[in-house]
Amino acid sequence: MADLKGKIAVVTGASRGIGKGIALALGERGCTVYVTGRTVGDGERTIDTSAREVSEAGGEGRAIQCDHGDDDQIAALFERIGKEVDHIDILVNNVYKIPNPPAWGGGYWDHPIQIWDDQVGIGLRAHYVASWHAAALMFKSKNAAMLNVSSPGGQLYHFSACYGAGKAGLDRLTADMAVELEPKGIPAVVLYPGSVATEFILDAAKDREMDLSQSQTPLFVGRTAAALLASDDLMKRTGSIQWVEDLAEEFDVVDETGKRPTEGYARRSEGTS
Repeated sequence: MADLKGKIAVVTGASRGIGKGIALALGERGCTVYVTGRTVGDGERTIDTSAREVSEAGGEGRAIQCDHGDDDQIAALFERIGKEVDHIDILVNNVYKIPNPPAWGGGYWDHPIQIWDDQVGIGLRAHYVASWHAAALMFKSKNAAMLNVSSPGGQLYHFSACYGAGKAGLDRLTADMAVELEPKGIPAVVLYPGSVATEFILDAAKDREMDLSQSQTPLFVGRTAAALLASDDLMKRTGSIQWVEDLAEEFDVVDETGKRPTEGYARRSEGTS
């Protein structure tokens, strides 16, 4: 396993949820982690709080406010990072916008067209824009890597047609980026979490009958992602989809309670990887 201590990481959308979990896990391994998002301040679910907790975990957290729906703000984000450090070792594209109101099933005709921009614009296009701006800084690293947080919704129906289109597109984008990055020696992989008890899901559970007892926690997903990024054979996995439950077993990852959640998503077929 590689030592991630001192590595420069960028985790987009890290004020809460999976992004925060990954940022904290990288902090546990001693990384300097730039956390991005729109929400700032000392309260819960802000990038400032996430950055502080990254530092408390053993790394160095740095918060930069960024609306990833705005190309200019993404450009400014990486320009600032480039001025503060001369390279990026780890890019985690995670940012995602949950539509308001959330799109819980139903027909695509029932949802406002805006959810396309929320789920594909932020959940796919913004990853491309961030990767484009990060490339020059990643090329300056000796061992850079890209991790794109997707979902089994790229292969099976989850939530809405727009959601599936965004996730499937991200899977394809990552596979093709991996081809183009390979001559640079930079792996790019997709991470498939299972059922994760994010703040959004916990809030929704208050009004719905949802059993979250076996769900993955954001930190569990984060620790799994960190173990993957530290693996010696990451380049051999480039372009592939990596399932959290498989990685957790492979790398013996446990959550903050010392347990390994058992709930994931069934594969569509034996050939799904």
